[in-house]
Amino acid sequence: MPSKTSRLMLTTLLCLPPIGNATTLHRCEAPDGSLTFTTLSCANDEHLSLQEVRPYSPGSTVALMPEARHEEISGMNIRKREMAVVGRTQDKCGDLIDARQKREAIINQRIIAGMSQQDVESALGKPDKVSIRNSATSYRYDLKRGRSAQVDFDEKGCVTGKAKSRIAKSPR
Repeated sequence: MPSKTSRLMLTTLLCLPPIGNATTLHRCEAPDGSLTFTTLSCANDEHLSLQEVRPYSPGSTVALMPEARHEEISGMNIRKREMAVVGRTQDKCGDLIDARQKREAIINQRIIAGMSQQDVESALGKPDKVSIRNSATSYRYDLKRGRSAQVDFDEKGCVTGKAKSRIAKSPR
């Protein structure tokens, strides 16, 4: 009958990851430069080199690629360049307000000059009435208790000034 120590030792050994699971592959390079990895031998005209492959074991840190050499190599021409911003979106309203101001205005349901029609609709919803005269557009929002708000846009679809709030006659 095995002792408790031998049972513990056997259990510990069974839980250890296998160490010797490396496999040797043949790396065959043909005269035209194509590579073939196989466990079989290479053709007669191919150059053979052996590659040892180990399976990935979770928790291990194995570098997949060699580390980059950051030291300067002789003969390198290193030029420092200015950083360029690529792909920056340009606001059709002339960047009068920045993204933070626009976001706060939408959240607080306020209208600021420089907002687009889409921004106004995000803040206040779809308008109750849309009026188009010449190239200017106006949105009208009927609010509670007979009040209304009007937002005017220019030909580019940008808010021209602060929203005008007027008291309209109550239907009652």
